Order: sequence, then C-alpha cells, then structure tokens
Amino acid sequence: MNRKIPALLLTFLSMLSLASIAADDTGPGLKKARGVIADLDRIVTPRGIQENYKLRAGGIDQWVYARGHDSENPVILFVHGGPASPLSPALWQFQRPLEEYFTMVTWDQRGAGRTFLTVDPADIADTIRIDRYVSDTIEIAEAIRQRYHKQKLILMGHSWGTVVAMKAALERPDLFHAYVGIGQVINTKTNERLSFEYGLDQARKTNNAEAIRDLESIAPYPGDQPITRERIIIARKWPQYFGGLTAYRNSSAYFFSAPLLSPEYEPGDVAAIDQGNVFTLGKILPAFLEVDFTTVREFPIPVVMFMGRHDYTTPSQPTEQWLNAVRAPYKQGVWFENSAHMIPWEEPGRMLVSLLEHVRPLTTRTK
Repeated sequence: MNRKIPALLLTFLSMLSLASIAADDTGPGLKKARGVIADLDRIVTPRGIQENYKLRAGGIDQWVYARGHDSENPVILFVHGGPASPLSPALWQFQRPLEEYFTMVTWDQRGAGRTFLTVDPADIADTIRIDRYVSDTIEIAEAIRQRYHKQKLILMGHSWGTVVAMKAALERPDLFHAYVGIGQVINTKTNERLSFEYGLDQARKTNNAEAIRDLESIAPYPGDQPITRERIIIARKWPQYFGGLTAYRNSSAYFFSAPLLSPEYEPGDVAAIDQGNVFTLGKILPAFLEVDFTTVREFPIPVVMFMGRHDYTTPSQPTEQWLNAVRAPYKQGVWFENSAHMIPWEEPGRMLVSLLEHVRPLTTRTK
C-alpha cells in the first residue's frame, strides 16, 4: 500500500501542489523506467554538453544542469518557477528538441530541490529574499558565460522565475542577448484579482456549487483583507481546476509526478521539493505580493513574451498591456492558443519554433 506524503503545497504563482510521492517508489520497475529515460536523454554528439555540477553563488552551493548537442549554440539560462519548484526533474518531459539548437542551463535555486539539501535551512532562512535570488542569478550567469565561453546568454524565466529574471535583466543587461518571459508576472495583486474572477465566473457558468461556495467565502479577493496562504489556496485551486494551469485539464498530474521518473533525481531529492517549497513560501510571500513591473517603461535589452491564451495562474492580459507600452530595442509577444501556464509542456513544438524565429537571431544582432 502506498503512503502518500501530503501534497497540497500551493505556491502563489504556478503550483497548485507538488508531486504526491509514494514512499515505496524505489522498486525495480520505477528504476528501470528511469533508466530508459536516462538512456534516451544521453547526449552523444561530439560537441555535446551534458553535465550536472554545483556552483557557488550567494555563499552556498547550487545545483546546475547543462545540456545541449553543440557547444557552439547559444546558451539559454532558464530560471525556474515556484518558488522552490525546480525545472531539473521535469526537463526530460519537454527539453530534448530545444537542446538541438541551444545549450539549455537551469539550476535549483536556493531553497529548491537538490540545492535545498546542500545547506542547513536555518543557515539561509534570512536570505530568502527576492534581491538575493536576483544576485544569485547574476552570479550564476557570469559563471555560465565563463564556463561555456559566451559573451552573452539568453535569459528565460517561467512564472515565479520571471520576477527574478526580469530584475536580473534590468540590473545587468550587459550579460544577456535577450529576455524571454513565460507566464510573466507584471503585477501580483492584479494577477490575483483576474485569476479569482475567472475562477468564480467559470464556477457559476458550470453550476459548480462547491467552487462557488469556496470562492464566495473569500470575496472580494484580494480586497482589503490580508492575502493569506489560506485565501491563496482557495483563490488558486479553482481557476487552475478550470484549466488556468494547464489548458483544457482540471489537473496537471503529468507535471507534479514528473520527478518520480527523472533521471536527475533520487527519491530523497524528490522529497526535498516539498520540503523546500514549505520552507520558502512563507518567507517570500510578503515581498512577492508587492511585485509590480508596471512602472518599467523602458527595457534595456530585447524582450519576448510567451503568453498562454488560457493562463489564469499568471494571467496574460497584464503582460500584453505592458509589452504594448514598453520601449525596448526589440519586443515581441507570442500567443500560445492551446496553452495556459505550462507552455513548455503544452505546446513544446510552437515554443521551439518561436525561439528559433524570434530569439535565436538576436544572438547575432546584439553586441
């Protein structure tokens, strides 16, 4: 019998819950399945890159994952969401085609995944601040440039990662060819309101009595009441149930269970995802709720936004409005008509084509 670790560890950006992890998921069948994925994922091209290693950033070791078929390709530094929801155990689901045209680099941020296991949480508790994540990103970007002999990188963020990455691009534009936002956060409180309104509208249209009761219990949202974790859980649960996390789906088990089959993660690492999320969430929430990029009217580098038409986790409407108003050396919005928040998983083909069409050429235009 499987004993499930409690799952409903909601994050305020992209996660309804992390994987519900079975205690005995270490059997030979699972191990064999992970081995098949690892074998398929092996990069065997003569100039390929496939390495995991720890980089020192912000005074701690942080786990980095780099993969690509040709070291001459441009490097994308991908800042994961959450917070504390690492991309690394889900890369096997969507990233292989991207690796033919880019060297893809991501890392488990402080308090996330395998990086969470490298330190005593008490030692970093007072460093769980947005500005520290931004500084980490800059340090890692500089190290990646040097390691792979690149003058500049492409910086890409997803969900919570867009807050960190956008601030890093504004602070150190000299490091980057371009910035790509996926599920971009522009104003957190606006996102909360739009997400809630969508959920309540869908609940009423479908006569879902439970959803109506839950959502009306916190109305108006966010309103003048404190935006507590308990209110966020209700406000996020139903919009995501109505397809606001993954379009046309009321759950996203494919993503939350991805770490169980990851070649990169052992069972102890998988358990650390939940632990890191719980550790990080309360500490970062107050500052996150104040995030507001609406005052950014000029962006120093090319900016491309990938927007899910059905995204009601970080709604796309504010992103489109911001992009229309901002001045930048180059700007482009790309709509993903069959995606919500999980664009890399929902429309991986269109994502690759969009990167090749709108982003890769920028690596030769910028100096």
